[in-house]
Amino acid sequence: MLQTFYYLSATQIPAMADVHEPEVRSYNMSRIKSTDTKPELLVRKFLFKNGFRYRLHVKNLPGKPDIVLPKYKTVIFVNGCFWHYHKGCRYFVLPKTRTEWWLQKVKDTSLRDKAAEIALQVHGWKVILVWECEIKPTNRDNTLSNLISEIR
Repeated sequence: MLQTFYYLSATQIPAMADVHEPEVRSYNMSRIKSTDTKPELLVRKFLFKNGFRYRLHVKNLPGKPDIVLPKYKTVIFVNGCFWHYHKGCRYFVLPKTRTEWWLQKVKDTSLRDKAAEIALQVHGWKVILVWECEIKPTNRDNTLSNLISEIR
């Protein structure tokens, strides 16, 4: 599955005010996990239950994929809609404070994601992206059943 990444301008993205003091915001940001997130755990449990065996966060592959299925030469990235800018998703809202900084962060992440995806494909890996919003209860069953067909 190939995703398209777009350059963004601050006027194209909805914004929201920061309601916390800088110290509180800093603490909150420090508590955000990059591995073993709830969406990632849901995908992993589903795959294991359906007989797929995988490796996690393989460091020697570009982008350090969340899930690696060596038997199928497939990697799965479970992306948070905010952190990886899921275009058009209601879960991405650009903060009102430090807007330009956040915009640059989103652009850098998008470019890094795309570079990792291309590098993996060049080396013969199939890349599957699963977005956080696709794992929400209303979409979960459909997303996970489609995941099996994409892997095989």
